[in-house]
Amino acid sequence: MCLFCDIVEGKIPSTKVFENDKVLAFKDINPATPVHVLIVPKKHFDDILDMASSEEGKEALGDVLDAVPEVVKATGIDEGFRIINNCREFGGQTVKHVHFHILGGVKLSEKMI
Repeated sequence: MCLFCDIVEGKIPSTKVFENDKVLAFKDINPATPVHVLIVPKKHFDDILDMASSEEGKEALGDVLDAVPEVVKATGIDEGFRIINNCREFGGQTVKHVHFHILGGVKLSEKMI
């Protein structure tokens, strides 16, 4: 089983920001900005390409997007934020469970990296 599946199942503790029956959003343990939340679908998909390859995955992507306003509201970053998805090794993905970083709480640079 993967790290994020263990977090979703409650085997590993996390600081939850938002949860429903489809997604879990929790604080990153190594934040890059004052607000750094990860949103993960509860169903395992290796990466966004895996997610996009099925109707079930596309529905899960919609569930993730539906959670974004809830996370923004819960964290108070409605002045602006960035969403990042790292895909596969060369894209910087270190946990093989699709996830989306929401960064905010500070004015972010226009530079992407």
